[in-house]
Amino acid sequence: MSIKLKALVIDDSRVMRNMVMDSLRKTNLGEFEFVEAGDGAEALSKFQADPPDIVFADWNMPKMTGIEFVRRVRASKSNDHIPIVMITSEKTMGKVEEAIDRAGANAYITKPFTVVELEKKLSRLVSGIAEHRSKATAKSAGGFFSRLLGGG
Repeated sequence: MSIKLKALVIDDSRVMRNMVMDSLRKTNLGEFEFVEAGDGAEALSKFQADPPDIVFADWNMPKMTGIEFVRRVRASKSNDHIPIVMITSEKTMGKVEEAIDRAGANAYITKPFTVVELEKKLSRLVSGIAEHRSKATAKSAGGFFSRLLGGG
């Protein structure tokens, strides 16, 4: 059974968004449904309206950069379980540290990337999404059954 994943792909280049989406489909990590945004500001409004399962963000974009987007999302602690992956041409160790250690991104992938690299770096995150879902389902099911049996 393949996991269904709603992914928000943020990049100011339509070509790059398409490349990320095509590569993600080829990973066989799950069945992806994509939501696209051309900058961090547009992405933030789409994220807040209907949070995705996972986010892929470029660093350098107009209006709001990817790193600013990550900081804004992580400022609201209610979305800590949603993985954010930076996909960027920024390759310096300082940028990687800023994204992961200081802003709160979960993974960092540099362009150009391969399908194999995506699959390797994302498999742990997809497993985490599946685990989070099963815990949430068990929690809500337990509440339902205890109410059904008069325990709650």
